[in-house]
Amino acid sequence: MPFDSIIGAVAAFCTTASYVPQLRKAWTTGETRDLSLKMLLLLASGLGLWIVYGVIRSDFVIIAANAVSLSLLAALIYCKLREPA
Repeated sequence: MPFDSIIGAVAAFCTTASYVPQLRKAWTTGETRDLSLKMLLLLASGLGLWIVYGVIRSDFVIIAANAVSLSLLAALIYCKLREPA
């Protein structure tokens, strides 16, 4: 694997894994009041565009990392939406 692909894969892992602690907290406590729904939706839009970009470039690392990130973010948005107002 080329060095630049290794760097990309490690970066993708780090950014994708960054969702896990917040999702774990939201899932177990049900507390998401401190999270902005607008920010989460904007981030989801950006991740969706990254996936499209990865498809255009035929870059599996970009596609996979952002698809996993979007899945984790979707779960976080679900937690946000199910919380009573």
